[in-house]
Amino acid sequence: MRIDGILEAARTHGAEAIHPGYGCLSENAEFAAACDSAGIVFIGPPADSIRKMGSKTAARELAIAAGVPVVPGMREGARSPSEAGDFARGCGYPVLLKAVAGGGGKGMRRVDRAEDLEAAFRDASSEAGRAFGAASVYSEKLIENPRHIEIQLLGDKHGHMIHLGERECSIQRRHQKILEECPSPLLADRPEMRQKMGEAAIRAARAAGYYDAGTVEFLVERNE
Repeated sequence: MRIDGILEAARTHGAEAIHPGYGCLSENAEFAAACDSAGIVFIGPPADSIRKMGSKTAARELAIAAGVPVVPGMREGARSPSEAGDFARGCGYPVLLKAVAGGGGKGMRRVDRAEDLEAAFRDASSEAGRAFGAASVYSEKLIENPRHIEIQLLGDKHGHMIHLGERECSIQRRHQKILEECPSPLLADRPEMRQKMGEAAIRAARAAGYYDAGTVEFLVERNE
């Protein structure tokens, strides 16, 4: 996690590029920017793209502007349980409280009844603060028992972007994927849906100024 130490090691050994692996600094905009400033290639997306996609509410706004379908949800973090409750009453329970920053299922709570929202909001905010240093949470409509399908992307710095099909990631435990299957059984005989999802993923990535390898994740309703 020592950015200065990593860059010093790279300079000492004449490294021209750094691959951050996964986790830790791989989604850290500060690290990507520091590599760029040091004249060392960060093998990953640009710092600005990481910042744009690092906030769930900002990423939602970006996707909406690009014409990409999103789950109905709040457009910014809730300042209080009552704000989250206003949204829940409007869209109907159940809803999902989610940390604005970070991921991995941290700072996430399902809420089925209005009387449970305040405690869930408090717990989600506390967990988000501990995990990401930012306690802000927002609410979105809970899609029950959805299919989780991801589209893999590859892009370069010259504006070229392609998708490489999908992965079915619906088998999960505690919001963490256990098994990935390619191609998705749902899309096996639905090439039109695969094409639409691929095109939407590319629009989202381009809107974020993304390049290198990346993934756009979709939820597909049970009756879709």
